[in-house]
Amino acid sequence: MKTKDMILIAMFAALTAVGAYIRIPVPVCPFTLQFLFTTLAGLILGGKKGALAVAVYVLLGLIGLPVFTGGGGIGYVLQPTFGYLLGFIAGACATGTIVRRGSLTMPRLLTGCFAGLLIVYAMGMAYYWAISRFWLGQPIGLVPLFVYCFLLAVPGDICLCILSALLGKKLIPVTGLSYHPVS
Repeated sequence: MKTKDMILIAMFAALTAVGAYIRIPVPVCPFTLQFLFTTLAGLILGGKKGALAVAVYVLLGLIGLPVFTGGGGIGYVLQPTFGYLLGFIAGACATGTIVRRGSLTMPRLLTGCFAGLLIVYAMGMAYYWAISRFWLGQPIGLVPLFVYCFLLAVPGDICLCILSALLGKKLIPVTGLSYHPVS
């Protein structure tokens, strides 16, 4: 791996940590910028390196650095929201992989961002349901799960998908990183 790649991976891990603490006040559901930076990691670094950047962020939190919205430590795996962090890794991978499969067009960028968003929410909601049911012993129904873990949170992340695609369109060509679409 090149030095430039390692620096960018570390930079996106750090940006994701900062994004956890940038809170936008909205009613009912806390809204941070983690998703913006994990999506940009996938867009700019590509699937593998973007996922690696987010995985570094998650590992830093699990070893105890307070980089998550609620702190850090290995016990975080038992938090109902930990699935969203795992989803960030898979989402960055999917976003970067989709974007690299063709020319750098807005529809492709948006498709990659929204695919990553769906993965984040699918993994986050599944984990939330499982931890609530099997670990906390407080099962959550599918309707409340959908309302509180998706419906109330997703509008802001849809806006972040659009912002990520716009930023990606401008930043990918100027990063100096090789962009070789895969057919």
